[in-house]
Formats: sequence, C-alpha cells, structure tokens
Amino acid sequence: MPLTDTAVKQAKPKEKTYRLSDEKGMYLEVTPKGQKYWRMKYRIGKQEKRLSIGVYPTVSLKKARQIREQARQHLLDGIDPSGLKQARKLTSELASENCFKVVALEWFAKKKPIWAENHWTKVERMMTRDLFPYLGARPLNEITPPELLAVLRKIESRGALESAKRTKQIAGQIFRYGVATGRCERDASQDLTGALANPIKQHRAAITNPKEVGPLLNALDGYQGTTVVKAALSLAPLTFVRPGELRKAKWAEIDFNKAEWRYYVTKTKSDHIVPLSQQAIAILTELQPLTCNSEYVFPGARSLSRPMSDNAVLSAMRRMGIEKDEMCGHGFRAMARTILDEELHFRPDWIEHQLAHSVKDVHGRAYNRTAHLAERKKMMQAWANYLDTLKIQASSSNVITASFG
Repeated sequence: MPLTDTAVKQAKPKEKTYRLSDEKGMYLEVTPKGQKYWRMKYRIGKQEKRLSIGVYPTVSLKKARQIREQARQHLLDGIDPSGLKQARKLTSELASENCFKVVALEWFAKKKPIWAENHWTKVERMMTRDLFPYLGARPLNEITPPELLAVLRKIESRGALESAKRTKQIAGQIFRYGVATGRCERDASQDLTGALANPIKQHRAAITNPKEVGPLLNALDGYQGTTVVKAALSLAPLTFVRPGELRKAKWAEIDFNKAEWRYYVTKTKSDHIVPLSQQAIAILTELQPLTCNSEYVFPGARSLSRPMSDNAVLSAMRRMGIEKDEMCGHGFRAMARTILDEELHFRPDWIEHQLAHSVKDVHGRAYNRTAHLAERKKMMQAWANYLDTLKIQASSSNVITASFG
C-alpha cells in the first residue's frame, strides 16, 4: 500500500532501523535517532542496487516520487541512476575546483613566496577588489573575453586606466596557469589586445637641473620637523635609494668602519651595497644615539619596532611647499642618474649598479654586488661633494634659485 503524508510524518523511531514501503521500489528508512531517508531499490542487469533519493522533510513524499520516476526513466534508457548521480556530483565538484577564484588563489600561493611584499599585496588587492566579486565563482573554462572585458571596463570607469591594464595582466597569468594545470583551454585575456584605453605614462616628479637642486637641498636642510625625518630627508639625495629601502634601513646593515650600507633588494632579488660618503656617515653618526634602541635607522613616531611611515618623507616635502609635480621620494634617483651622467660624466653602468638596477654583462649574466665597488665609492663621495657645492652656490646671489612654497 502506498505511503501517505500523514504516515511519513507520524513514523516514529524504533530500537532498530526499519523501512516503510511506498511503491515501485521506493521506501522510507527510519533510524533509531529519528532520521528519515528516502531510498529506491532497483536492479540493473543481475545486480541489485539502491539509490539515495533524499532526506525527509527536506524532500517531501511528492518530490521523492518525482525523483523515483526520473530514475525509472533512466533505467528504461539503460542508464544506472546511481552512476548518473555520482557523475553529476563529480562534475559539480570539479566545477567548484576549477572556478576562477580557486585557480587564482592556487596560482597566487605559488607566486607569493618569490614576490616582494609590496608587489603581492597589490596583486592580492586587485584580485579581491576587482576580479573575485564578478568572476570568482565562474568556471575558468567558461569565462569569455567579453565577460572579462566587462569587468575591466568597471575599473576603467573609475579612471584607473593603469589598474585596468595591470588587472588584465594578472587575469592573463591566472588563465595561463589554468591552461598549464588542465583547468581551461586558453587565455581569455589574449583576445583583449587593444580593447582597453592606453594610460598616459607619467614620469615621477624629479628635479634634474643643477641650478634647482641647490635650493631644494637647502630647503630640506631647513626642515623644522623631527630629527628622524630630517635625517632621512638629508640622506635621501646622498644615497638615492628607493624610498622603501631608505625607511626600512637597519642599523645592523650599516658598517661604519667600511662606510657601507649593505642590504637585500627585494625588487631585484639581489644584495646591494651603498658606499656611504663622509657626509652620509656624519648624518648617521649624529642620528645613532637617538634611534639605536630600535633595529631601524628611521623608526616610526609611534613605535620603535616599526620603520617610519612610507609617507613621512613625502609629507615633509609637501609641508615645506615642495609640490608633487616638482619632487617625490623617487625623484632623488632620477636626479642622481641624470646629473652623474650628464654633469659629472661617470660611467652609466656604475650609475646603474648604484641604483640597484639589474645590470648584465655582454654574456647576459648579472654582475655581482661588488662590481666596480671601488669606483662607486669614489663616485658617491664625488656626488656628495657636488651636492654641497650646489647648496653653497644656491646661497649666493649669482645663481638662479628655485622657489618652494
């Protein structure tokens, strides 16, 4: 006799699991804990099998019978309903494993250990903010070029043309990783060449005219803020390292006896040596008693355990009236590169080494960190002396001076 809704609802648990038969092989299995499972017994060939239909009351009697009829139709078509269910489950699991977010995070996990922190944090932010909300749950192999373009257009619409370009590059790397690992067949970003607006390349602001350098340096020397920031402002033009490298400098890296600063450059994955001029040593010697309790040469204002803010030097320049279109933290590098070459006539490869750029020999091999070190020491002292001369000249009435503020 077929089951009724009332009979199913009122079925009580017993000491052992028991069954209530419906019809056409379907029955309700009731466990001692009161769970109720719909099952269907069937034969395929000479083998007796069972199909799990669902759990009551999530799957009602009516719904269970509909699933049973579908299973019976599959049997008439020669299809094993249990095998079909397992295949669909596997397909669903594979689709989940192959979604854009899963593949992207797997790719990111492999790349993160070999990237500099500032790079991987930018990539992570691009994925989380601009890609995952729209593509994260989509199977990688189903994402089309127009679909990816629509996501990139959202970035363009807020005026972030460079970010749109870089996000496209990140997406392309994820797709290519998907191709390599068998999760998709091609890189959907390849068809978007020329589809995005080209960002206008803007060079970082820098003063490279010697007549304007002197007034700038005198303005920096006149900074009225903290001693730590003032020392950083003075050391920046003398060493022309990257702003992040300057603010993260550690006392353990400074060798006063050799007049050298040695540290690891995360951008190029190589060690670097900065010869310290007499002027640079004097600044560090004066600063050391004030910050020697910190591992950092330039500790933060709130904590000795952290380096100063990445905005400290830039903010100081802005407070002095040095505008963003005149000079930035990276500008000291452009200043040194230009003047050392065009005014002081030092060899370009020495300059590139000192900028911690990746310099290769004629055989394509990267030079080691000590290449031309003796010559670079002379160059760095000559550079410091030249800057002193520019400051003195800027103080005389015979030199055109720049205006800051």
